[in-house]
Amino acid sequence: MATGRVDYVAPWWTYWLHNFPHFNSVFQSIDNTFKPEAASYQQSLIFLACVGAVGLGLSLLVLAVYLVCMCCCCREIDEDTKRPETCCVTWATIITGLIICSAVGVGFYGNSETNDGVYQLTYSLYSANHTLGGINNLVAGSVGNVETGLKQHLERLDEIFATRSDYLQSLRFMQLMLNNIIHELAALPDINKANVDVATIADQTAFIEYYRWLTYLLLLILDLVICLAMCLGMAKQSRWLLITIMAFVVLSLILSWASLGAGTAAAVGTSDFCVSPDKFIVNQTKDFLSADVAHYYLFCSPNLRNPFQQSLTICQRSLTTMQIQIQGLLQFSVPFFPTAERDLLGIQRLLNSTEFSVHQLTALLDCRGLHKDYVDALMGVCYDGVEGLLYLSLFSLLAACALSAMLCAVIRVWTLMGSRDKEYDDIDEEDPFNPQARRISYNPRRSNIHSFCSYTSSLGSQASLHPPPQSASNAIPPPEYMNQSMLFGGSPRYENAPLIGRGSPPPSYSPSMRTTYLSMTDAQIRHFGTDFQV
Repeated sequence: MATGRVDYVAPWWTYWLHNFPHFNSVFQSIDNTFKPEAASYQQSLIFLACVGAVGLGLSLLVLAVYLVCMCCCCREIDEDTKRPETCCVTWATIITGLIICSAVGVGFYGNSETNDGVYQLTYSLYSANHTLGGINNLVAGSVGNVETGLKQHLERLDEIFATRSDYLQSLRFMQLMLNNIIHELAALPDINKANVDVATIADQTAFIEYYRWLTYLLLLILDLVICLAMCLGMAKQSRWLLITIMAFVVLSLILSWASLGAGTAAAVGTSDFCVSPDKFIVNQTKDFLSADVAHYYLFCSPNLRNPFQQSLTICQRSLTTMQIQIQGLLQFSVPFFPTAERDLLGIQRLLNSTEFSVHQLTALLDCRGLHKDYVDALMGVCYDGVEGLLYLSLFSLLAACALSAMLCAVIRVWTLMGSRDKEYDDIDEEDPFNPQARRISYNPRRSNIHSFCSYTSSLGSQASLHPPPQSASNAIPPPEYMNQSMLFGGSPRYENAPLIGRGSPPPSYSPSMRTTYLSMTDAQIRHFGTDFQV
């Protein structure tokens, strides 16, 4: 028993998961032995799956507390505090997005590892199924050849050699050998049921794994799309986009906690199997395989005797003896009974094919082939499979926590957008510095006005200053900032490009700037109109 564990040793994480507490529906501790057919064991796995439901409840509770605190602490946000709070929300969103992206990377790795482990399991199961099918076909074919073909030839030879008692004695001896072969082949275990069970398990496992892999892939893509949409929603400040994001965040949050519960239950259940797989397989195959046969293939130790070796040896010796008898009859009886040659040659061909089948059966019944498939299946499930489930559980946990924080950030962005719209609604429409009022009071007939200062800040100073006469030769060209308004079609809304978006009154101008303005030539005054005439 101890030497068999050299090929397969359960990894440490399976023992860690195996030691998780197992409780039934009435919160009683039960044995953690892998018993999938037991109701109490199924209840323990369901109890572990409820971890996801508990996490979802905690997330919703934290979200409710956050909403209550935000409503109770709601206050008007002035200009000094709005910008730092917006920056804080932005950084919180960026951090949650990075955590989600990191979790998605972990999830892709875990999904790939789990898929590789399950693929190795199904491949080993199909390989074992092929071996078991070959054994079944060889046994059935050998028994069929012996019972039908050889018996018919022996019956005809019995009629041909009816007058020769010595030849009849040889036929009786071959009949005895034939019965020995049939008896030993019938003593081999009936593996038809095992063949069907292995094929069914492989098919069901491959079917479930495909949809599991596809579900996790869609969940990973959904989390990435949520991160991209969140960035776009904050950039565009779109309410409808934020509503859509919140809906998908809630959906992904529910799916993440559900996947965490399912992954935890699957990892613990698989670990319970991986810690002691031999015991479970022996119990499952006790109806059609003896304990000696099961241990021979599960451990494949040199100290264990092949349970089929004696039967195979008897078959091989019986076939060899029958070959010797047929050779003697071909040599001595054919000259006297030419009609017996056809049946003797037919028996020889059947003996050759049966002997070849017995050699193949000996190779297939050796424990090394099936034991290799068994170890490969365990390595795939207990190493790659359980490891991948752990990474997927980590992804689900990180994604669920980050999505909860992102949902809070989205709600805060929503409130900040509402505060900003409320501030714009409170602005007086008659305020001359209100951009909205400027658009309303815009007169198309004055679209050609090009100035760099507002009427309210410059008309008074223009009335007190008189421009000195200037000649055309020494006229100073207008500065570049005076011509910036021409880029915007002369609209009063864009009086000066540096003032766009500042929401502040026009600055006071220095005496040199006034002198530059008053030193305009008559041609420039005719170009800009008479709006600034004193």
